[in-house]
Amino acid sequence: MVVQAALAARRHRDACVRLAQHVELVGGLLRELELTELMRREVTRRPLEQLGGALRRCYALVSACQDCGYLRRLLLGARMAEELRAAQHEIDMFIRLIPLVALVDSSTDNRLVKVDKGMLSVVTDSSNCHTRFSTRASEFTKVRVQRATKLRNVGDQPFVGTVDLQEQKLFDIEELVELCTRIEEACVGFAKFNFFQIADATNNFSEKAIIGCGGFGTVYKGQLPDGLMVAVKRLDKHATIFDFDSELQLAKLQHINLVRLLGWCVHGKERIFVYEFLQNGSLDHYISDRTKGPLLDWSKRLKIIAGLTEGFVYLHKGSRFWIVHRDLKPHNILLDHNMIPKIADFGSARALSSDVAEERTIRVVGTSGYKAPEYASEGVYSMKTDVFSFGVLVLVIISGRKNTILDKRGDTVGELVRDAWCMWKDQRLHELVDPALGNVYEIAEITRCTQVALLCAQEDPADRPTMTDVAAMLNSEGMSLPMEPKQPTALSKGCAGEDTSSAYMGQTSRTIDITITSSSPMSTRVQIILGPEV
Repeated sequence: MVVQAALAARRHRDACVRLAQHVELVGGLLRELELTELMRREVTRRPLEQLGGALRRCYALVSACQDCGYLRRLLLGARMAEELRAAQHEIDMFIRLIPLVALVDSSTDNRLVKVDKGMLSVVTDSSNCHTRFSTRASEFTKVRVQRATKLRNVGDQPFVGTVDLQEQKLFDIEELVELCTRIEEACVGFAKFNFFQIADATNNFSEKAIIGCGGFGTVYKGQLPDGLMVAVKRLDKHATIFDFDSELQLAKLQHINLVRLLGWCVHGKERIFVYEFLQNGSLDHYISDRTKGPLLDWSKRLKIIAGLTEGFVYLHKGSRFWIVHRDLKPHNILLDHNMIPKIADFGSARALSSDVAEERTIRVVGTSGYKAPEYASEGVYSMKTDVFSFGVLVLVIISGRKNTILDKRGDTVGELVRDAWCMWKDQRLHELVDPALGNVYEIAEITRCTQVALLCAQEDPADRPTMTDVAAMLNSEGMSLPMEPKQPTALSKGCAGEDTSSAYMGQTSRTIDITITSSSPMSTRVQIILGPEV
């Protein structure tokens, strides 16, 4: 209610949105608590009742900032700004308090945890709550507050799960170096690089050496003294410690269809990753370039589809964790000298608790046309999010076309998906095939790949196969597929040309950094990412 009211605020809008995002953080923490049990105990019931009152006051304040008469705006202006600030401070207190409430002793779930002079860091979203205590500068223990609470080592989980609230600029460089060093010791072939060696390899990060730019950094081509060609990713100032940590965990993943992370470097404010260099660049360069398109004949495209399938089967099933990439697109598929595909850019990846788990985020990343409908509209993601993106990618590989979203006409899957379904249904898939292929392809293979892709690109996640199922269907030549893709939802009336972009394109997120301190030895540091205003 507070969030909805904040979006409708006409006065003090920025303050209302900040307050609403702080309330969202509290909501994420509350969702992990067994409130019924905690409300039975006096020691936990009273602070939770006080929180309820604080939330009601927040709602009243934000609602009062909606449209009203000129005289009332004049009278309430300065006082309202002060009350909004006071409400935010009160909510911040509960951000620090709720994880402690969750750790109260319980005879049923053994939740008592004693902490002496520790630092509390809350990192959470609407579905996960993580509380980390450090009892010594060099030792960190994470407590996941969810049902029966367990103590874990930080290294036990690769991506510090599905969060929108990350530390930024306030992280400890020594802690970051220690994390990299631990992974270096555990992963063969992953090493620390000297900053000056990297600077020399890239000609001091010359603009001529730039081969790509991502959401959180720039990639340079470099040559090491031994002649090895590498790709150097230099994170920018907007990258958070979580973005660094997510990418860093690629060192733990080993598969022929994943790009190799060779090493790391932290030097002052510089945070750098070193990857294997893939001389054929990204798949996007071939798909979108008419001169390079013919270089990808159908046999090569079929091999790329098979390689991507195996890569995602590994991410979803074969590795130690269930990993969802969340940003699959041609730009993030690199090709080696044999045109073997390598999945790259794990800065948006998340680990899930199981292969059927769903999480929610307010920070929707990815590219229009490749994002699953439930993820683009509601921030809900799962393994089936990658499955949808994979389906669209296969159709792009077959057709050489982009998948345009007609958002104002209620489009959820994209123009390419709808056209491919019609062509598949009418048995005229030869019209879908990239003209760059000429007539050199097997229509039976095109048909099988298209049908599997359409099954992956279903609007309802429940209708999509798993990547294991996808691999089985693509490999079962001569056998009819067990399912048929459903027809995409029809577009609403309107001009097809009036909007050719997703609702998420052109919108930006804003970041709020919060440091909550007190006279006690406890400090809470969080970063809030505000989603696009709608």
